[in-house]
Amino acid sequence: MAVREILKMGDPRLLRVAQPVTAFDSDELHRLITDMLDTMRAANGAGLAAPQIGVDLQLVIFGSNAHNPRYPDAAPVAQTVLLNPLITPLEDVDGAVAQEEGWEGCLSVPGLRAIVPRYGRIRYTGLDPYGDPIDRVADGFHARVVQHECDHLIGVLYPMRVRDFSRFGFTEVLFPGLDAEQDD
Repeated sequence: MAVREILKMGDPRLLRVAQPVTAFDSDELHRLITDMLDTMRAANGAGLAAPQIGVDLQLVIFGSNAHNPRYPDAAPVAQTVLLNPLITPLEDVDGAVAQEEGWEGCLSVPGLRAIVPRYGRIRYTGLDPYGDPIDRVADGFHARVVQHECDHLIGVLYPMRVRDFSRFGFTEVLFPGLDAEQDD
């Protein structure tokens, strides 16, 4: 349908808490989802949250294939549309609820990347566009992407989670082979 403008860090709309989706399987919701998918694909993103395009709804999309040039080493993540999500950290194989550090970028913070701690294994629940339940367990890159996108629903951008700013910088400097203009 349409590629929408992605809001950039500093825009106060990115700091708001999104409202739950209450109307499912509507033409308006399906148009919004199509626009978000078009916008994410145009930017080679791995995910996008509705607040990033100025829509205050608890709606995230995510997914990447094995050929995403921005994440050449990441495992593919199935395309998902998730409404009203809830994330629960899970124990890892050692029985600990642990966080892992990993590089992140953001379409709302273009040209920059940082090491961000995230839970290594999560369960996420929510609804699909028809109001049917989604309940999945994720780890690795998949878990990181879900947590990153869901942070947008509570007004949190990844730089707010950075603990060590010596590992925060411009993509073109940190990763010369990646396209600095296209961050997730």
